Amino acid sequence: MSQIRSFATSVLSLFVLATPISALSQAAPSNRTPVLVELFTSEGCSSCPPADALLAKLDRDQPIQNAEIIVLGEHVDYLDNLGWHDRFSSHQYTERQSQYSARLGVDGVYTPQMVVDGTDQFVGNDTTRAHRSIASAAQKSKLNLSLSRPVVDARKISASVSLPASSASSSHGELYAALVDPTDITDVRKGENGGRRLQHVGVVRTLQRIGSLKDLGAAPLNFSLNAPVDANLGNMRVVVFAQQNNQGNVLGAVVTDLKP
Repeated sequence: MSQIRSFATSVLSLFVLATPISALSQAAPSNRTPVLVELFTSEGCSSCPPADALLAKLDRDQPIQNAEIIVLGEHVDYLDNLGWHDRFSSHQYTERQSQYSARLGVDGVYTPQMVVDGTDQFVGNDTTRAHRSIASAAQKSKLNLSLSRPVVDARKISASVSLPASSASSSHGELYAALVDPTDITDVRKGENGGRRLQHVGVVRTLQRIGSLKDLGAAPLNFSLNAPVDANLGNMRVVVFAQQNNQGNVLGAVVTDLKP
């Protein structure tokens, strides 16, 4: 497990209306509760491929009966100086991981690290812990966010997210939107994984704050994301999630593909 032990010394890193939805609910429209699973990973980490494989299995098999598992693969940048530059890495994800570490009482940051619904963290290849954590998260009430069908204009993706006013006004939190590659493959030539073909899922290409839950009180919230120049828009998906302030517990999440 590649690890940075000290938090202080870790490498620093148009318009569519949503469909009306029901009030606060414990189940997603699919009768499964959305659970956000984040994996902090790196192509420069030799212990990360098993965690990437676990994330892929969670995404593909949806093994927890009452959970809709929504995956985000966030590639950190503090291992990029070990012989291989991860093309998906971003200092933004390093900072996000560092904030989780500080809040969850972890001594520094490490890869691979899995965080479930912003509440539980553990080594990212621990299947038993992942299943237990996701099952527990799926028992909690979630805000039933609704996401409109995204509209693509060149490299700009526009959509809107909505929530019943009563739910929004009684909840405090921030809204984030992510543009995600469902799958990616990299032939790594150097570093700890040199000579290996790595397969990724849920690769976050863009992540940004789009507003707060209070913004949803009167009407749907419109937002837009800019896709990277190398993105294959036809295969991407949009994830929107609500999270307590200061990167706290995840209060709700929704996902849709860009494909019609």
